[in-house]
Amino acid sequence: MTNTYRYLPDTKQDQEEMLALLNISSIDELFEDIPSDIRLDGELNIPKAVPESLLLKKMHGLSSRNKNANHYPTFLGAGTYDHYIPSVVNHMISRSEFYTAYTPYQPEISQGELQAIFEFQTMVCELTGMDVANSSMYDGFTSLAEAASLAVASTRRSRVLVSKAVHPESRAILNTVADGQGFTADEVNLAADVTDLEKLQEQIEKDTAAVIVQYPNFFGSIEDLSYIKKITEAKGALFIVSANPLALALLQAPGKLGADIVIGDMQPLGIPMAFGGPHCGYFAVHQKFMRKVPGRIVGQTKDEQGNRGFVLTLQAREQHIRRDKASSNICSNQALNALASSICMAALGKQGIRQMAQLNVEKADYMAKSLQRKGFIIVNQAPFFNEFVVELPHPVKEVNEKLLEAGIIGGFDLGSDYGVDNQMLIAVTEQRTKEEIDKFVEVLEAIVNG
Repeated sequence: MTNTYRYLPDTKQDQEEMLALLNISSIDELFEDIPSDIRLDGELNIPKAVPESLLLKKMHGLSSRNKNANHYPTFLGAGTYDHYIPSVVNHMISRSEFYTAYTPYQPEISQGELQAIFEFQTMVCELTGMDVANSSMYDGFTSLAEAASLAVASTRRSRVLVSKAVHPESRAILNTVADGQGFTADEVNLAADVTDLEKLQEQIEKDTAAVIVQYPNFFGSIEDLSYIKKITEAKGALFIVSANPLALALLQAPGKLGADIVIGDMQPLGIPMAFGGPHCGYFAVHQKFMRKVPGRIVGQTKDEQGNRGFVLTLQAREQHIRRDKASSNICSNQALNALASSICMAALGKQGIRQMAQLNVEKADYMAKSLQRKGFIIVNQAPFFNEFVVELPHPVKEVNEKLLEAGIIGGFDLGSDYGVDNQMLIAVTEQRTKEEIDKFVEVLEAIVNG
């Protein structure tokens, strides 16, 4: 007989034993202090419990209605991407000593976790060209808002400028944080598919704490970081760059181009899409800002015998350290996701990450040129990494519905965030085959001509 209570172990006998231990006669007595007029009167309007075997069948039936990247090739990016993840990643993060670990306050029993975090920090510094990285943030969106807060606190200025080519969700979170902390976040308009540098020059003032751009930006295009640095430096503002870590395997490191703070999302390296999360943010700075970084920093040291060891070095801004004087609420993070990224980067190696990034560039370029040959307009004027914008003669929603009917997950509709009609943001990663790309182009051509 199926054990109905296997996944909810609370039998009638269990309840009676707990009531007896509490010296009460019913569960209702636990809620006597709650006024009767706000207590639930009657049963919840939910289905009755069923045996586990029937529940599993029902849940599998519901999940099978999802059409995901395991079933269909996906060309949807916009912040979450379908990248190759070495199988060793899942094997390692499934070890209980990692997936049950919390903040490693006791280094003598947390060396494995601390080393993993240290390696994460080291690899992030190598990719970004910065001196120090933390370990780590919730995601790239919150990392960006934290970077703006650091800039405001450091410069004692009250305004930041953010390019409209930065991810819309990053800008939304930035506005929420700015409102709470009392600074303003003004947006800089676009010149085609990149930040309008003339507008930036006009908008930047002496009260500007920082300028924020994305690299590659939301449309996949590469911003001119060197020129933007000159503009920010002339006004004494900090330069914040939100960078795709995979793209940094090919692009010049932001730290080498003048960035003061580099942040971003590690999802492209070892973290599955998982219907949108969780992700893992990174936060890297030059040494002068080390004590203002949110979260924690792990350091390398030696014990009395001269053996290599690791310790939790800095937790400068957290609320459990500084209480009401803290400028950040980061006290823990998705450490398991940081570990996943570390394992992924170590498994791929420097050459492997470069090759993976190169495939993204080449496949996106192949698809864009294939679409152009069919008469489609590619909006991007600047060089792009693995995303680009294509103009369509029909609404993107309608096109995506027809693509799905053909077994393809289409791109992102830019209409709601940018107020443009019939423009689709397409992501092409190393996972997409030539056959999948060719089929997309063929089906899209049939849709617009049909």
